[in-house]
Amino acid sequence: MKEMIHTDLAPKAIGPYFQAVAASGKLVFVSGQIPVDPKTGIFAGSDIKTQTRQSLENIKAVLEAAGGSLQNVVKATVFLRNMGDFAAMNEVYGSYFRENCPARSAVAVAALPKDALVEIEAIAVI
Repeated sequence: MKEMIHTDLAPKAIGPYFQAVAASGKLVFVSGQIPVDPKTGIFAGSDIKTQTRQSLENIKAVLEAAGGSLQNVVKATVFLRNMGDFAAMNEVYGSYFRENCPARSAVAVAALPKDALVEIEAIAVI
């Protein structure tokens, strides 16, 4: 079960996420997912939108294997190689999380495995 937390005494979210999420149930920690297509073993594109989409599809598949879905995610962390990609990543991310969005952090990093543009990890409660 997820309870979305919001207060006007803290800054509003600047994307599809909540300030905080309270949850109870089985915790599932999804390791960081880069945009590798599991069918081919190679990146599913060279642009941030395609790579974000594949990373989220990978998370979705792991959660389904655990008996859940993206709706169970309570916290996500997005690692970007270039913070200039934030808006494009956020657009794709928002298409996966439309309601009851998880809490989220997004940080720029110097490099990611296999020179990916994005890596996303998640914590879910099922």
